[in-house]
Amino acid sequence: MSNTNAQPSDSKKRYSFNKLQKRLRRNVGKAIADFNMIEADDHVMVCLSGGKDSYTMLDILMFLRNIAPIDFKITAVNLDQKQPGFPEHVLPRYLDSVGVDYLIVEEDTYSIVTDKIPEGKTTCSLCSRLRRGILYRTAKEIGATKIALGHHRDDMLETLFLNMFHGGKLKSMPPKLVSDNGEHMVIRPLAYCTEHDIQRYSDAVEFPIIPCNLCGSQENLQRKNIKLMLQDWNKRFPGRIESMFKGMQNVVPSHLADNDLFDFKTITTDTSFAGEGDRAFDPPELKPQSISADDEPQIISLN
Repeated sequence: MSNTNAQPSDSKKRYSFNKLQKRLRRNVGKAIADFNMIEADDHVMVCLSGGKDSYTMLDILMFLRNIAPIDFKITAVNLDQKQPGFPEHVLPRYLDSVGVDYLIVEEDTYSIVTDKIPEGKTTCSLCSRLRRGILYRTAKEIGATKIALGHHRDDMLETLFLNMFHGGKLKSMPPKLVSDNGEHMVIRPLAYCTEHDIQRYSDAVEFPIIPCNLCGSQENLQRKNIKLMLQDWNKRFPGRIESMFKGMQNVVPSHLADNDLFDFKTITTDTSFAGEGDRAFDPPELKPQSISADDEPQIISLN
């Protein structure tokens, strides 16, 4: 009688890991190609927090740099914000082991945040603004042409719903943007990667994770609620998350209600609508979704 509780063999584990790694690499390569994130002779500053997302991003970008038909430089940058208990040795030890250029920037933003934010309140907003300013300054100092952040597909969807539910805006995290001062290009190479895949990959590779709660701040409650909502939908309605993300890439301004985005006031019976046409009374087209987490996108390499 076979043992149904037997652990997967090493060969099956290796096959599963290779498939996961291949999918993540393809997704990052596709995002880079789709949005022209990295070009020849770019200097990419990879922001490394010590969490699963930024470790995975750095790992994949280093691999793609080695096989890409173009040359680009990578510098990993970590901001040591002097949080109590921050293990200062972890990141340098890891970065030395993988052989990547890196810079540890030391700035005591922790003291500033704890001085300005009342005890018990979330410090994430102020901390984020301070961190962003320091990273922009650092990018300028080292001559980086791109700043890579580790936000993934689920972060983008969560932000979309946060803005709709609490900000009254149809807005998310773009895969590529220019900073407000026009000096920096920010990219999100993990835009097509799921948090589930990133977590599995991080667990398998055993990155030396540094917890993000060293400052004692509580996770943003509203974002946490959105995350739980999306996780529930994903369990009960397989394929819904993929469909929603696809919707972010297929926007029809003439079928929304933004007068600044589409000039509704001047349309006449002679106005033509490209793509959608007259479907005002048609029900939405609902296609059955059956998308596996193991589905792999087409390879699109850097060019």
